[in-house]
Amino acid sequence: MRFLIDAQLPFALSKYLEQKGFDVIHTDDLPNKEYTTDTEIREISVKENRIVITKDSDFLDSFYVNSIPPKLLLVSTGNIKNRALIGLFDSNMDKITELFTTYSFVELDNFEILGHE
Repeated sequence: MRFLIDAQLPFALSKYLEQKGFDVIHTDDLPNKEYTTDTEIREISVKENRIVITKDSDFLDSFYVNSIPPKLLLVSTGNIKNRALIGLFDSNMDKITELFTTYSFVELDNFEILGHE
């Protein structure tokens, strides 16, 4: 799987996913870093077939209206410590991977992970 992580999520998440063997770009890796626009993120996700990981619900709107990004992982945890966030990913990464074989939109919160139509 290939991921593109939005700016409001920690760079440490990118490092964690890389250690798990995934192909990951964080907006901090891009030329405009945290100023990378949502439009640029959408374009990269389509061009490079990447799943966007974000907390930004604006991506949900474009996903449902235009199917862009083609796959979306929405993190709905609210503000939590980076260690707790990475722990959630660590506990749920197998399920995330499994859900993306069936669903294009997956949501992770503090208590569960859901695949959405």
